[in-house]
Amino acid sequence: MSKLSTPLVSYQSGFGNEFATEALPGALPVGRNSPQRCAYGLYAEQLSGTAFTAPRSDNRRSWLYRIRPSAMHQPFAPIDAGLLRSRFDEVPATPNQLRWDPLPMPVKPTDFVAGLVTMAGTGEPQSQSGFAIHLYAANQSMTRRVFYNADGELLIVPQQGRLRLVTELGVIELEPLEIAVIPRGVRFRVELPDGTARGYVGEVFGAALRLPDLGPLGSNGLANPRDFLTPVAHYEDVDAPHELVSKFMGNLWSAQMGHSPLDVVAWHGNYAPYKYDLRRFNAIGSISYDHPDPSIFLVLQSLSDTPGVDTMDFVIFPPRILAMQDTFRPPWFHRNIASEFMGLIQGVYDAKAQGFVPGGASLHNCMSGHGPDAETFERASHADLSKHDVIRDTMAFMFETRCALRPTRYAMQCAELQADYAQCWQGLRKHFDPNRP
Repeated sequence: MSKLSTPLVSYQSGFGNEFATEALPGALPVGRNSPQRCAYGLYAEQLSGTAFTAPRSDNRRSWLYRIRPSAMHQPFAPIDAGLLRSRFDEVPATPNQLRWDPLPMPVKPTDFVAGLVTMAGTGEPQSQSGFAIHLYAANQSMTRRVFYNADGELLIVPQQGRLRLVTELGVIELEPLEIAVIPRGVRFRVELPDGTARGYVGEVFGAALRLPDLGPLGSNGLANPRDFLTPVAHYEDVDAPHELVSKFMGNLWSAQMGHSPLDVVAWHGNYAPYKYDLRRFNAIGSISYDHPDPSIFLVLQSLSDTPGVDTMDFVIFPPRILAMQDTFRPPWFHRNIASEFMGLIQGVYDAKAQGFVPGGASLHNCMSGHGPDAETFERASHADLSKHDVIRDTMAFMFETRCALRPTRYAMQCAELQADYAQCWQGLRKHFDPNRP
């Protein structure tokens, strides 16, 4: 027998709120989390994303009321992880600037999990520190195959093609220019409404992603909590063989089960998947001179053990107006203690004239010099600054970290690696003249 709850897709707004949702009336118990007998013959189960004794403001947990407990499956056995990695010592890290073309769509049937390719990372799951950066390219929906990641939280950034994320706690419809976060341990299936899909994934081994504090910005700006959407309860009552795939300590494991594990009829708590539309980001800029650091474009952050220094920042460069006077408006030349992995969802990034295309990526490691290419520099140096620059129809993003990012062997040897990337700066002309101030 197969049953699906309705509605298939609906959301609750707010970031980190305590939510309560049920697909059947009365499925949520009143006054206790684990009654002697749950309504509808359900099982009570707690899903904890933090230590039990974490401060109340940081504590993340949800109570699930499901048809069968999550423990009900056959033993796991290791399976081939393909190009998925959680170790970053395959090849030496390099200070060279790196840039890649987009991944090609696969020829063979490939679902979301099989289509994950690790490009770079730092740290490791075992110590719950650092993060990994993956690309995905898929042409097949997951069918009776469900995945969860015990190593970290997943930030999914579609670039081409919609995703339908069917999770234990509800359904998320995701399209390019939106992002979704799947917390550590939450089980989900990825379906492809458009037949193919491509994008980026940040896998955070450490602290869960959160909204940054606004400080001098005040109470408004950047990403607003009410624009984050969490799905309402949706369950599958399906008695049929399913495969449960787990990512644990960098490896993939597979277990067989005789039913769908996406069978949560009701839940309450604050540990749940969510989505956010990047088009709702309230960009902050300068109207006097220069432009502030890219931290003004921070959407989400994973905190480290050092205040003010994050394990991972997720930063976007959305459509905006540049109005600074007597100022070089594109991103200036810079070297950072932070390492930057950039992706492009759509449009043209304002610091590059060509070569950085939607679906592509670049990596500038700690203290590696980078900035606008020669063509962009010349154009920006002679632009009419009496007019506003309106950046339209573009969306770039950056995974930034305090640690050096180590590329994988695949990233350093794949056909998509641009061997001539460094040439984009070689055309910069010498303008210095000591006799002409």
